[in-house]
Order: sequence, then C-alpha cells, then structure tokens
Amino acid sequence: MKLSFAGRLLAAAVLAATCSALPLSSAYADTPQKPKVALVMKSLANEFFLTMEDGAKAYQKEHPSDFDLVSNGIKDETDTANQIRIVEQMIVSKVNALVIAPADSKAMVPVIKKAVDAGITVINIDNQLDPGVLKSKNINVPFVGPDNRKGARLVGEYLAKQLKAGDEVAIIEGVSTTTNAQQRTAGFKDAMEAAQIKVVSLQSGDWEIDAGNRVAAAMLSEYPNLKALLAGNDSMAVGAVSAVRAAGKAGKVQVVGYDNINAIKPMLKDGRVLATADQFAAKQAVFGIEAALKILKGDKVDSGANGVIETPVELVTK
Repeated sequence: MKLSFAGRLLAAAVLAATCSALPLSSAYADTPQKPKVALVMKSLANEFFLTMEDGAKAYQKEHPSDFDLVSNGIKDETDTANQIRIVEQMIVSKVNALVIAPADSKAMVPVIKKAVDAGITVINIDNQLDPGVLKSKNINVPFVGPDNRKGARLVGEYLAKQLKAGDEVAIIEGVSTTTNAQQRTAGFKDAMEAAQIKVVSLQSGDWEIDAGNRVAAAMLSEYPNLKALLAGNDSMAVGAVSAVRAAGKAGKVQVVGYDNINAIKPMLKDGRVLATADQFAAKQAVFGIEAALKILKGDKVDSGANGVIETPVELVTK
C-alpha cells in the first residue's frame, strides 16, 4: 500500500520516536570506549616523579585516541595513607587501569587488592610491591621497571675504582620499607664488598634532599675518615653534597646517587657528584601504561617467571 505524503511523515516520526526510546547501551553497544588509565606516583616534590608525569602526559597527547590519563601524586615520599586514599578514589571512579609507584611495598598491597577485585588492571612501576605479601593476598601484579640492584652495583663499582681496600663509606638509603631502596642498598653493598671497602653506616634519608642532608652531616661528623657517601637517589645526593661542602670536605668525600635527575647534571659535570644511574624517568610511566593497554586489549605481556618486565638502567658519569 502506498502511503500519502502525510502518512509517510507520520511513519517517520513514529520510527524516530521508537529509536530514541531505545536505551543508550543498546544503541551504542558496539561503540568502543577509550580506557581510562590512572597514574599514581610518589612525591611530586621529587623531580624524578615530575619528569615521570610529564613523560606520561606527553605520551597521552601523542596517542589521544588510545586512552585518557588521570595522574596523581602525594606530598612526600612517606605519605602512604594519602596514596591509599588516592587509589580508593580511582576505584570509585572506575578507571580501567592503575599504574602505580607505591610509597610502601607492603602497606599498599591491601588497597591494590581492592583495585584488582574491582576488575581494574594494575601495573606496578618504580618500586616493586612485596612478592610475599602479593602472594598472601592471592593476586598477581606485573612489575615494569629496572633492576635496581644492578643499577646501584654499576654506580658502586665505578666509585670503588676511585677508592682502595679498607676505605670507609656510608650509605644513605631511601624509605627503608620500599623494595627499590632495599635493592639499591644491596647493589651498593655488592660493589663495596667485592672491592673490600667498609660500609660503616647505613641510615635512611627518606628519598628527600633535607633528610639526606641531615643524615649525611651526621655521618660525616661521626665517621671523620669517610671517603664516600652512596645515596639511594639523586635528591639525597644533592643533600649530601651540601653536607660535604658544609663540613669542609669538598673533593675529599665522593658522592654518588641514582636517577640522573636534571638537578644532578651540573654536579656531575663539575665533580661534586661522581656518578649516578639513569633509569629513564620520562619513560618509566610510559612503559607501565603500554603494558596496561596491552592487557586491556587482551594482548599477551611478555614478563619473566617472576612477573617482572625489565626496563633499562645505565651508569652515568662526567
């Protein structure tokens, strides 16, 4: 039957009304949505994590159709409680993936489990979550990052070439409950033991300049024969350099660090810092984001038997 013009107009209106009444989930069921990736870092007062954030933001701008990025950080390296709150907010926000540099290798695991149980893909960067605690919670979280022990050993071996057997050195460790602090200390010790150099003191500088300065000053006072200070990151190394100068021992006590932040580069150039390790801060979060996106797509991520996807670390000297 052929409809009149008025009849055709009425039929079209009825069809449009029917379509508009369909639920959005049906009408757009096949429309792919961009995943939302949350990057949760440690202290943004630390240049290393600012560089990491900048690298992640630049990567997202280069791949705007692949994912949306939400980035957060805490006020200082030991603010674990606030980092837990941030992760809980990301769970409520229903992000698709969480890429996290945990402030504490053990204390962060329970909230990470909440995220995993909520169906969020979690990738661990920078500081490895404690494998034993992860196992006790029956969760598997891939770690994407460098071998911190190897990186610190490279720095320690370079320092050892400037010293002699029997010399005394001290280690300024990061937050002692973090795996990367423990691994860097182990790497420094590996190198010192191999060269028969004495580690006479080990204290935490909480990854921060001021704390590193205070610890270094105390060490220099207590051990007047120190030949070197091995700092677990460059922020503490900057503090150690100031302490060495204040003690009138510039040129007599070597300082080494880890991270290769911009603030350390002029100190490497003029010899105030002997060596550091570069773990490519601008790419750290990107490596984690890439792994998360692969998992979200259903692609296989190539990690070793221990769940680690190792990224580069290199010795940096003058």
